[in-house]
Amino acid sequence: MPSIYLSLSRALLAKVAVDRAAGQDVIMSQTEQDQPSVLRAARERTRAEITRQILDAARRHLATDGASGLSLRAIARELGASSSAVYRYVASRDELLTRLIVAAYDALGSAAEAQEAAVARADLAGRWSAVCGAVRGWALANPNEYALIYGTPVPGYIAPPATIAPAARVSNVLLGILADTAGHLPPAIAEDDVPPDARKALAPARSVVPPEVPDALLHRGLMAWAALFGIVSFELFGQIHGIVGDEPGDREAFFAESVRRWAAHVGIAPGRTGPGPAAGQLKPIWAAQTSASAQAIPGDGASDTAKEASS
Repeated sequence: MPSIYLSLSRALLAKVAVDRAAGQDVIMSQTEQDQPSVLRAARERTRAEITRQILDAARRHLATDGASGLSLRAIARELGASSSAVYRYVASRDELLTRLIVAAYDALGSAAEAQEAAVARADLAGRWSAVCGAVRGWALANPNEYALIYGTPVPGYIAPPATIAPAARVSNVLLGILADTAGHLPPAIAEDDVPPDARKALAPARSVVPPEVPDALLHRGLMAWAALFGIVSFELFGQIHGIVGDEPGDREAFFAESVRRWAAHVGIAPGRTGPGPAAGQLKPIWAAQTSASAQAIPGDGASDTAKEASS
């Protein structure tokens, strides 16, 4: 029997043994009517564990083979399972890439959201710095996952709509800071404007940005957003070697000064404060995609359990 199933069987048996010792033998205490739900829950736990093992193996292969070299057959061999067994949980290489991409975007978004949420709402400079630092910190700690979502596109792979909302999580946090900044802009930015052709180019972003964010601030914010990921990518992929010092603290100092200058470019001076938006005031970017994202990844969740039960 493949090791992936042996390890799962041992884990499930151990759980049953613990439940019995505690007088909580769930399966034996259920009525005939309740037994299907117990079996369904056990199936869901088993499926979730096997899927986790597949994704963990895929991340290891990212480090050695890169995204374009991912192979479900190679992952199956590592797990000691047949290819057909793995295909029951991940239908194709593209689905595997989508799962990894969504997970990476969500992990990065969670890091940015958590760091920003820990700063007082009125501390605009602190919130801005927290988000930028979270992006860099996560990228340095997870270089393979960062390269998957911000590196070279995988030939033949087209990202589905399921990736849109997770990809926008960092942008949503930065947008919230810009919205809070809008009412406290220095005159040089408040009186700034963009020409008609540049305003037309901003139309897609303008459609999801609160009206209190003027076009000039939106343009500056997009420039800062691109610069943030550009600097992080340059550092991660070795493009600033020999340009920025390699001594301890050199790159941290360079990044910190870059963050300060980006903040000043969008009107956030050190110590500048502003009130946070009321709950629900800010419209998340592509918010309508959030519920669709959870449904757009095939082979996930309760729907698969139902398919498996019917097979």
